[in-house]
Amino acid sequence: MLKKFLPFILVFISACQPAAVPTTEPAFTPSFTPVSPTATKTPIPSTFTPAPTATPETIRISPNDGMTQVYIPEGRFFMGGMDVYRENDELPPHEVLISAFWMDQVEVTNGMYDLCVQAGECRPPSQLRSDNREEYFGNPEFQDYPVVYVAWYDANVYCQWAGRHLPTEAEWERAARGGDKRNFPWGDEPPNEYNSNSLNIVGDTTRVGSYAEGASPFGVLDMAGNVWEWVADRYRPDYYGKAPVENPTGPAEDEVFNNMRVIRGGSFQEDGLALRLANRSFLDGPDPRSQLEDEAFYGKSLYKIGFRCAADE
Repeated sequence: MLKKFLPFILVFISACQPAAVPTTEPAFTPSFTPVSPTATKTPIPSTFTPAPTATPETIRISPNDGMTQVYIPEGRFFMGGMDVYRENDELPPHEVLISAFWMDQVEVTNGMYDLCVQAGECRPPSQLRSDNREEYFGNPEFQDYPVVYVAWYDANVYCQWAGRHLPTEAEWERAARGGDKRNFPWGDEPPNEYNSNSLNIVGDTTRVGSYAEGASPFGVLDMAGNVWEWVADRYRPDYYGKAPVENPTGPAEDEVFNNMRVIRGGSFQEDGLALRLANRSFLDGPDPRSQLEDEAFYGKSLYKIGFRCAADE
């Protein structure tokens, strides 16, 4: 369930710790038939225009899915909430050192994700529609729109198939914030129709890369609005108080008593409070104690959650 939208209580009582579960992510065993008749067998080139801050020295194209990736240099930045709307799980703001990495410039699209489905490595989205479009995934009209209804498990499988990984919370926030203390990827101006797909103005997803005015300091696009984005980290509300100062990767499995995974960035429905780049929300991730045929094994998915990938330098 999404933070701020439905109530959720986390209980951290060591005496009630659940039975041990496997320490590795559940292995993926394809057991489905690809469903999209319109998929191509080759990477779909990016058709959006890179933000002005991106240069030939700081961008590259993934050979696996055609994604444009932006180089994020090593650096220190302040992570966490630093405005009057900050919440407890964003505290304390703390300085973090992040090694250099590459970040997908936009969210993974329907067309890109379909390549993985056709390769037999990814499950199709749990639903083929979007919020208000009955025919979305597999429809050529929306191949450059963000894929949705993808659980954390499936996003993780895709990034591995593409030769990348889900970004950590710290990598995500570094790519969105840069080196200053801005509240949104583009600065401190509130979300509007020019910098983000938000506030339910459009009422559904938009083509990736449509809001050049919303670019982060590194030229990464759509980091606020359009769709929430899965990141690698497990959710623990007090993690920032004990997180490493260099390349934090989130709490270990034995430090949390839930299956929640963090989502970042807000969606087309959210307002400025949710789109603040420090905002942390969460939804059910994979439950390794479930059976393979159970949806809980993969985690939940929603019409307003997608993802992007990252890669080491």
